[in-house]
Amino acid sequence: MPVSPNDLNQLRQQIDEIDSQLVELLAKRAKVTAQVGKYKSQVGLPIYVPEREAELIAKRRAQAEQQNVSPVLVEDLLRRIMRESYHTQNVDYLCTNPNIKKIVVIGGAGALGRIFVDMFERSGFSVQLLEKDDWPNADSILSDAGLVLVAVPIKLTESIISKLTNLPLDCILVDITSTKQKPLAAMMAAHKGPVLGLHPMFGPDVPSLVKQVVVVCHGRHPEQYEWLLQQIRIWGGILQQTSAKEHDDAMVFIQVMRHFCSFVFGSHLAGENPDLQQLISLSSPIYRLELAMVGRLFAQDPVLYADIIFDNKDSLAVLTEFSVKFNQALALIESNNKGEFIKQFFKIGSWFGDYSKQCLVNSRKLLLKADDDRSLSEDV
Repeated sequence: MPVSPNDLNQLRQQIDEIDSQLVELLAKRAKVTAQVGKYKSQVGLPIYVPEREAELIAKRRAQAEQQNVSPVLVEDLLRRIMRESYHTQNVDYLCTNPNIKKIVVIGGAGALGRIFVDMFERSGFSVQLLEKDDWPNADSILSDAGLVLVAVPIKLTESIISKLTNLPLDCILVDITSTKQKPLAAMMAAHKGPVLGLHPMFGPDVPSLVKQVVVVCHGRHPEQYEWLLQQIRIWGGILQQTSAKEHDDAMVFIQVMRHFCSFVFGSHLAGENPDLQQLISLSSPIYRLELAMVGRLFAQDPVLYADIIFDNKDSLAVLTEFSVKFNQALALIESNNKGEFIKQFFKIGSWFGDYSKQCLVNSRKLLLKADDDRSLSEDV
């Protein structure tokens, strides 16, 4: 029996009512998660517990299958809901070391420094900033510091550290720059007390530290700064420990190559000067994501990315080798050697192994989100 306009209106009204109930349930859930956040804050539990999240998702996926609802849809919804609750359920955090008299953040007014100032203050620590104009009073500011966090641009990090020779012996000296060997060595030389190198693998626009990776490079007396690592865990951060050399070697591929390739891609587009809006309107979801990652780079601080690319001692060697690989691949096109291209394609795929298959699955979610975003922008 065909559906009449009146029937359609009634069905739409039912959908509206169900959607309204969903919003009410989300509000109810948010109140409960806020209570969970208060309890975690009181007892010092981490805001993010991966085992609990995995268990919850598995149960709801099973329930979805029983109800003939897509388990993928349910998981997507739950992950989005949980992400929101992670970002909103904790206003304050348990202080893991109330005996620390004061934390000084050098460069705390900067974008990344402000995140740590905020997190320390929300954890009940007394925090003082030390900025460029404060150096005449630096000795007084630093005299009773229990922790000094250096959060200045890469090019200034070592020179700032070299000034920190009169810290209290039990003061913990920490840096959060994106290279680790030189800053860690500089801290070890300047300060005889506990030393720690950190690299937050996120930018200043993150809403919280939940699921954000922080690389840990140990320096000296790790038992004296274990409370700081536990504090980061409570904030929801994921700690990955490695040596300073291993860190810097990895960052050549994680940061230098990625940012440099985006820079060259953007440079080529700007030089060719195609119609950007036409590229966006004609593009597939995967290309829009690629273009978004490139465009995102040029909306940020060029000095930061210049420092990341230029200050890694292995940048030139790795990028030169990359250019060799690029020219070798280009030669396959020049010689119309599709067979060798396919052969190398399989060889590279073998190196990635099962990870490439997992990437294919995970990227589908991003592509669907990109489609949703395009529909929204076109409807506006």
